[in-house]
Amino acid sequence: MGIGVSGWLLAQTVSSLGHLGMVSGTALDSVLARRLQLGDPGGFMAQALTKFPIPEMVQRVWDRYFIDGGKDPDKPFQTVPVHSLNSPVTLVELTVLANFVEVTLAKLGHAGVVGINFLEKIQLPTLPSIYGAMLAGVDYILMGAGIPKAIPGIIDSLAKGEPVKMRVDVEGSAPGEEHYTHFDPAMVFGGKAPELPRPRFLPIISSATLAMTLAKKSSGRVDGFVVEGPLAGGHNAPPRGVMQLSGSGEPIYGERDVPELAKIKALGLPFWLAGDFARPGKLKEALALGAVGVQVGTAFAYCEESGIDPEIKHRVLDAVQEGRVRVFTDPVASPTGFPFKSVLNVEGTANLPESYASRTRICDMGYLRHLYKRPDGTVGLRCPSEPVEHYLKKGGSIGETVGRACLCNGLMATISLGQLHKGDGVEKPLLTAGDDLVNLARFFKNGSTRYHAKDVLDSILSDAPEV
Repeated sequence: MGIGVSGWLLAQTVSSLGHLGMVSGTALDSVLARRLQLGDPGGFMAQALTKFPIPEMVQRVWDRYFIDGGKDPDKPFQTVPVHSLNSPVTLVELTVLANFVEVTLAKLGHAGVVGINFLEKIQLPTLPSIYGAMLAGVDYILMGAGIPKAIPGIIDSLAKGEPVKMRVDVEGSAPGEEHYTHFDPAMVFGGKAPELPRPRFLPIISSATLAMTLAKKSSGRVDGFVVEGPLAGGHNAPPRGVMQLSGSGEPIYGERDVPELAKIKALGLPFWLAGDFARPGKLKEALALGAVGVQVGTAFAYCEESGIDPEIKHRVLDAVQEGRVRVFTDPVASPTGFPFKSVLNVEGTANLPESYASRTRICDMGYLRHLYKRPDGTVGLRCPSEPVEHYLKKGGSIGETVGRACLCNGLMATISLGQLHKGDGVEKPLLTAGDDLVNLARFFKNGSTRYHAKDVLDSILSDAPEV
């Protein structure tokens, strides 16, 4: 669900209706910092921050970022520091608070369950992000785009208030050489941290092989899986084997990419199916295949409660009604190396790859930067979407920069938090969606192209078997 699309309001709504509402855990430190710089419209950030157990930490973040009445629209947002192996304490505090805020708001006003979704590829903020969510009582943690074997054990330790470390990927490391990020809950409390409830952990997978690996070799308990196919939005797992492209330049998926659900079921853990499972009849189909439910992204992403800028959202839905919207799976746009789905033919948004061919390369957020080992043995950060000359100076190759897009800035713009860049103006929104986007007109009623989260749930459950 990108950055902030599955925000606290959408999660709160879905949870209050008896289902598992999920917030996106990506870049929440920047989301909180920019909301505060806009003056905290509605006072929601302040409402959640009053519930944080360490008021002094709240005050430090508030003093750093809050602008009464909001920033001048002609001035850019103050950016937060880029995460590193040794992020500054101010950034760690902001990250803990941001995840706490999003989950706290999602849990207000109901007794339902709330989850948070992280990307394994974004490793540096992971530890303080998980802890902030746990302080708010998050019920589920999901993680995809990688092999998160270490996360269950990390959750176990954080629940006990113990310090944790996580091995991170560093390109160019020697065999056996390992690098870690560290986090100690004691830094939040200035002493011994309290014990916390352990949330359930659900890795997002695309194959039975990965499911078996995680079930048997993870550092702690895995509580189930989300099995996601290539029709889902955001990042998709690459096709197995050598990637081949269609005539339109999209990855070709075949029989080898169909998850073996019987083998996943045999593990004895619950699983949910994702990727074009919001249509009537699909829940029934998923249950017949052994799943306990479905995960839905695209249908919720364009409902009224989602975090997408309302004007942009309505342009997309109007384009759906007119039959001119298209979803394109770009094999190289994402710096992660995973295929990424983008929405085309919507006025005022970034079309991949055309828009990024002319965009000035700027990498000032850095969530998708890669760690690499410099010739002197130190560890640096680089991103194939940053200015080409910078990437080459850091030892990257020119081929790795071709066709890349700045997902961080584009996705922030999608939720009305786009940066103002000197010379280029405000960042264009970058929209993502699954293949089901073209079918969203099934939710439209009485000539309107607007719909709500409840409409999505009612449609999914319309012919579901009684349990």
